[in-house]
Order: sequence, then C-alpha cells, then structure tokens
Amino acid sequence: MTTTADDVWKILAELAESQKESDHRLQEIERILKEKSLETDRQITRLSKEIGNLGGKWGRFVENMVAPACETLFISRGIPVHQVSQRVKKKLDGRVLEIDILVTNQDHVLVVEVKSSLGVENVKELMEDLQEFREFFPEYSQKRVYGAVAGIEIEEGADKYAYRQGLFVLTQSGENVVIVNGDDFQPKTW
Repeated sequence: MTTTADDVWKILAELAESQKESDHRLQEIERILKEKSLETDRQITRLSKEIGNLGGKWGRFVENMVAPACETLFISRGIPVHQVSQRVKKKLDGRVLEIDILVTNQDHVLVVEVKSSLGVENVKELMEDLQEFREFFPEYSQKRVYGAVAGIEIEEGADKYAYRQGLFVLTQSGENVVIVNGDDFQPKTW
C-alpha cells in the first residue's frame, strides 16, 4: 500500500488534533493540581494556627502551675515572697520585655521564664532579658535581681547550662513544682 500526500496530511491533522486534546488535558490537570495545592495551603495555615493556639494555652497552663509554687519554693531558699505577678510586659523605645512570672519582695526580684519544654536557647534568651531588666524596670534598681527557668520537660543539658549561669531551675516532680538546684546553690545577681 502506497502512502499518498493526502494520507500524510490526514495523519498530521490527526496528530495535531491529538496534541490539542493532550494540551487541553494537561491544562485541566494543572488547574486541578493548583486548586488542590491552594486547599492544602489553607488547611496547613488553619492547622498551624490551631497548633499555635494550643501551644499558647499549654504555656498558660504551665505558668499557672509554676506561679503559685513560687510563693513557697523561694521562701524555702531564704527569699521571702511578697508578690507574684504573671505576664508582666514593659515597652521602652519601641522594644518590649515580657516576663512570664515576676516574684518580688522588699529586697529581691526573681524573673522566671516558663516553658513547657525548656531548652538551652530559652536559657540564653532569659539571660539576655536579665541584662536589660533594670533598663526596662528602673523601679527595681535597688533590689537584687535573680533569674529562674521553669519547664515541664527539660531538654538534655538545659538544666545544667542554666545552673552554671547562676539561674534557679524549676521543674515538675509528681504533682509539685520543685527547685532542682542543690541547697548549696548560690544564684547569680543580675
């Protein structure tokens, strides 16, 4: 059988039509994938927000567990407690310093950073905050300022690091919050 020029043109026309259908199908697939991607992005954004809200609630729960414990814990270390305040926030020159728990008496101030999971980075952040504390809170300039970190879960080495930096370390023990520093611990004054 001999292929004529008309047969070749007919085959080329069929190929062109087939190509158009393939292009159309590819465009439809791309449109569907884009819609699915947008929906997935929306779901991820929603879940991230929900997880963030849950983390915030968990953080407040931990703070609410640590704050009342501070009243007795520091008294046992010879630091009287007159007031325990949560979520103390000060603004200065466009900067903000937020303290999770602030424990005060006539002569002392304790700045307590609370995390559900305490890591070395959290300890470093508290030390930076302690460096700026007197600048933000000049009303405490005549008091001794101590630092403390608290965590339900303490990542490996974070407690030892905090201890070496002169910070009190608080954690959960059973149903109670305890100071894990030994009785001979001498806190650093900031």
